[in-house]
Amino acid sequence: MKKTIIAMAAMCMAASASAAGYTLLSPDGNISFNIGTTATGTPVYDVTFKGEPVVGESTLGLVADEFKFTDGLAMTVVATDSVDETWQPVWGETADIRNNYNEVLVSFADAKGLTVNVRARAFDDGVGFRYEVPEQRGLNYATLRGEDTQFALPADMTMYVIPGDYDSDEFLYTVAPVSQLKEKMPNPRHTESSRIPGLAAQTPLLMKHPERPLYVNIHEAALVGYPAMAVEIDADAKVLKSHLTPDKNGVRAYLQAPFVTPWRTIMIGDEATDILASQLIYNLNEPSVIEDTSWIVPRKFVGVWWEMFTGGKTWAYSDKYNAKPGVTDYSALPSNGRHPANTENVKRYIDFAAENGIPGVLVEGWNEGWEDWGGYKKNRQFLFDKPYPDFDLEGLVDYANSKGVKLIMHHETAANAADYERQLDRAFDFMNEHGYDAVKTGYVGHVIPRSEYHSSQWMVDHYINVAQKAADHKIMIDSHEAVRPTGLMRTYPNWVAQESARGGEFESFGGNPPSHTAILPFTRLKGGPMDYTPGLFEMDLSSYGQGNTSRGLTTLARQLALYLTMPSPLQMACDLPENYRRFPDAFQFIKDVPVEWRDSRYLEAEPAEYITVARLDKNSDDWYVGTITNENARKAEIDFSFLPKGVNYTATIYQDGADADYLANPQSYKISTKKVNSKTRLKIDVAPGGGAAIRLVPVK
Repeated sequence: MKKTIIAMAAMCMAASASAAGYTLLSPDGNISFNIGTTATGTPVYDVTFKGEPVVGESTLGLVADEFKFTDGLAMTVVATDSVDETWQPVWGETADIRNNYNEVLVSFADAKGLTVNVRARAFDDGVGFRYEVPEQRGLNYATLRGEDTQFALPADMTMYVIPGDYDSDEFLYTVAPVSQLKEKMPNPRHTESSRIPGLAAQTPLLMKHPERPLYVNIHEAALVGYPAMAVEIDADAKVLKSHLTPDKNGVRAYLQAPFVTPWRTIMIGDEATDILASQLIYNLNEPSVIEDTSWIVPRKFVGVWWEMFTGGKTWAYSDKYNAKPGVTDYSALPSNGRHPANTENVKRYIDFAAENGIPGVLVEGWNEGWEDWGGYKKNRQFLFDKPYPDFDLEGLVDYANSKGVKLIMHHETAANAADYERQLDRAFDFMNEHGYDAVKTGYVGHVIPRSEYHSSQWMVDHYINVAQKAADHKIMIDSHEAVRPTGLMRTYPNWVAQESARGGEFESFGGNPPSHTAILPFTRLKGGPMDYTPGLFEMDLSSYGQGNTSRGLTTLARQLALYLTMPSPLQMACDLPENYRRFPDAFQFIKDVPVEWRDSRYLEAEPAEYITVARLDKNSDDWYVGTITNENARKAEIDFSFLPKGVNYTATIYQDGADADYLANPQSYKISTKKVNSKTRLKIDVAPGGGAAIRLVPVK
């Protein structure tokens, strides 16, 4: 149902307008978005939830070389709207998503008659608003310098944030009241040149009220043709202000009227599970531009990947290339003997995948160019249609096909985005010719063009261009080191996953504390699924004798639970085949767990502490439950009332052993079965840094 109401008829909705402003209510009436102007004509807004403040009076505004929409403005209510519809995602946490909101469009005009509009939508789980600059006389283009969008906090909110940086999202979270962030948030910026001056944080960020039940997530939706937003933090005034990624000249965006900005999103709930369940960001994105999505097939995969992280092995075929300037014939170079992306080794992974019903195998380091790798070298180029001499691409494709397995391509660009664009058509044609339908892209290093950052306007356009070109070739994209996602997977459902956060690879660089993956679902994953790479079974990397002394900070049972708490339609089983063969009964869960869901229920949660979720397989009547905790042991209490009444289930429970501990005994686990139904209440002991995973099969 969709009903459009023009300004004078707005009283039909639960909202009010006056000369001073306009109040927009959510469909359930709990959230109000109030917009107006101050006495000096500065646009302002505030947000309340159940009568209590969420965002205090905060400014709105856009600043460009050609205009300054920050004060001296007059407001007019243009139109209102009300929508209640249901749409079906190609993949995701649920088979159906309800899109139910009330909307207002207001116009702000300056003394010269130039106008900027603000469109706001109020949902039951939050609000979104954006700026819209119409085509008008006297304003053809804009050299954007920034926004004056603020978020005034209602109290000394507890923040769950990572540092503000233009080039990297791979940080651990700081959890502290805003008043203490200066002292508690470290400053491990990717490079000095990409740091945001002063105290700043990236979105998505989470906040919790210190005195009343209130959780708030601030982010953005539909980031298109615009730089990503971080926030500058005034800890004393308790105000967040938008900070847009510039190019090296300080310009935030080059825009042509008419244009719209991304939505500024504020998710709101009085329980932590409300944030986890919110679909607000997806609802603020445009529907799929791909009509036939039948070729988008979610899957699990293993890969030639973790071997390089354990130490001793390399992505490069030879160690001699740099010593021989001008050498282009790799067949004339000796192999270093430590290159795992070779024909026989890849066959080993294909065999393992086929034996265990894993449909995909990712191979990194297969193509020419890794000898120039250094992440930051000036002369870096990969060739995406040139396999190394020891990688029989055509033979391996045929071998994989004979086993019912699909190979997944890898395109590391070393952030040479300009060169990748030059090669895109050739690279994707090459994939089509050889039957590849999915690619993992990477952007490690300083971006080329050198005037850009990973989250600047030009790069944002680049990632979307890659997704569009990939769709033209019927290819799925899993992007790493790209700008954090903003729900564009709805518009481009072939963009099935991203990294854009500190992922599982860091278990080889000192480890991720257990609290990390108890925060990511509240923050990073609200923009879209993450290729976190779960499934680590061998936590002691020193056991490989390659000089890596890191330890994964997790229990084995927790790694199983991550398949539920951090879902992705392209989901990796990251460890080596030999480690999975050591624990075949535990690996059975990875073989069984789906990557597509018909329904999801968040049963209990507290950020940085614990999460318990239940999900219904999209293609069967089996339910799956996952629970994780932080560094502290806890007793998870699982209420199975989400199950259909009158149906009994056999529950196979994979949980920490009685002596399990993520530091002392991470591989201790036990497996048991139990009959359950909708009346069952089950308590499970979860070890420090641990978790549990359950498969529920209906009893026929």
